[in-house]
Amino acid sequence: MNESSHTALALLLGLTAAAANVAGGMLIARREWSRAYLTYFVALGAGFMLGAAFLEMLPESLRLAGDAALLLALAGYFLVHFFEHTAAPHFHFGEETHVEEMAAGPHAPFSALLGLMIHTFFDGVAIASGLMVSQWLGGIIFVAVFLHKLPEGFTVASLMLASGQSRRVAQLAAWSLAAATLAGVLLMNLFRAEVGVALSLSAGVTIYVAASDLMPEVNREPGIQMALVTFLGLGLMVALHFLFHAA
Repeated sequence: MNESSHTALALLLGLTAAAANVAGGMLIARREWSRAYLTYFVALGAGFMLGAAFLEMLPESLRLAGDAALLLALAGYFLVHFFEHTAAPHFHFGEETHVEEMAAGPHAPFSALLGLMIHTFFDGVAIASGLMVSQWLGGIIFVAVFLHKLPEGFTVASLMLASGQSRRVAQLAAWSLAAATLAGVLLMNLFRAEVGVALSLSAGVTIYVAASDLMPEVNREPGIQMALVTFLGLGLMVALHFLFHAA
């Protein structure tokens, strides 16, 4: 695949993932979606993302960047941790119900938006850097990203509505997440030589989003259903991994 074809494919996948952010925001803004259904996306995405990070992203990062890949992955993990616990301490994936927290200050929902934009920027970086390694890796990362895009859009729109913002502002917030995803894709295509660094950082971000953002939401749900859906997501990734490497 030549460079122009690669860029076009990265943009196509980035646009598709970004569209899921917008769709999630519009669903909550128009009250056309149940949080119960969203939780299944969260559970499936958590399992699939953890599998993708440990089975595909980290091994490729080590191959490209050597031992530095592990330090970079830790840096990616704690970068998101820093932003979530400073700029956006009160959000969670799923419909936001902490109205009293969001009403505590006019900047609270916009701080949360900034934190989520860090996630979505690295979503774009991850897709583009994965495609630079192989179409297989780029495709796997795209699926992992896509599965949590709807919850991201749903969450940011919920935050805006819970803080008293209008439905238009809620939808614009979801569009902001989409724009950050595309920015990550475009920036990665400008710094193609840094693919090892970018993939390593993205692996750390992916692990954080899956383990520290999505899994706690899964654990909030009683019963065995969510656990089974999480294992389903992981099982799908494991099956794809062994099918691809056995081919």
